[in-house]
Amino acid sequence: MRSSHLPLPLILQTLTILCLLPTALASSKTLLIPSTSFNSTTTFNNYWSLNYPWGTDHNGAARMSPSQVATSPSTDGTSSTLTLTAHRVTGQKPATHGGKQIPIKYLSGAVHAKQHFAITSSSSGAGAVTGYDFSAEFRAPIAKGTWPAFWLTAVNGWPPEIDMAEWKGSGKISFNTFNTSSQVMARDVVYGPNGSEKEWHRVLCEVRRDGSNDGKDVEVKFWMDGRLVVTQWGRGYVGQALYL
Repeated sequence: MRSSHLPLPLILQTLTILCLLPTALASSKTLLIPSTSFNSTTTFNNYWSLNYPWGTDHNGAARMSPSQVATSPSTDGTSSTLTLTAHRVTGQKPATHGGKQIPIKYLSGAVHAKQHFAITSSSSGAGAVTGYDFSAEFRAPIAKGTWPAFWLTAVNGWPPEIDMAEWKGSGKISFNTFNTSSQVMARDVVYGPNGSEKEWHRVLCEVRRDGSNDGKDVEVKFWMDGRLVVTQWGRGYVGQALYL
């Protein structure tokens, strides 16, 4: 029987990010981060940085550490894998969030993209960004006490936030779009047909400029294993830079 203190790692592979740009005839897609971005330290450093964009701590009981991050290429060199692992620790200085101290019980790993992502308004002309596709395959822990996530959050202020895939130790995967702290569009579904953390699942998040609210909103479509799970909307997201 697996100990609850030794959760399986979050493993991510074949991650790709596409940017949608308008052309004279239609929208074209430009590859921003390739599926080989975890192939080597050099390639990783071209696209990613360690920890959160703001440091090692956030709002949970885990502190991020580079020691908990591992990367590797596929055998054929066409994709790559990121592995984030957590382990129990003691004696860590507490984190501070929202004016409160949070005991640190785990060391874990996080990475964030060097690039920021923003959908721009239609008035931006030929260089306007009409949307993004964020796609990856995951093998994620779903044991109680684990909280891995694949998410976008605002560079300045908060929200916006889009949880493209979030696992909160319930056996389910969550897809969420925040408009305020109390106005959240959320959908939880069983993580795969068997709810197994040993299964691989492909997640795709399509973020597009929406025509409502004077073109300031975005439409967010969440897909898992080729099936559309839910469509949500983010209010006032256009023009807002996002961390990944």
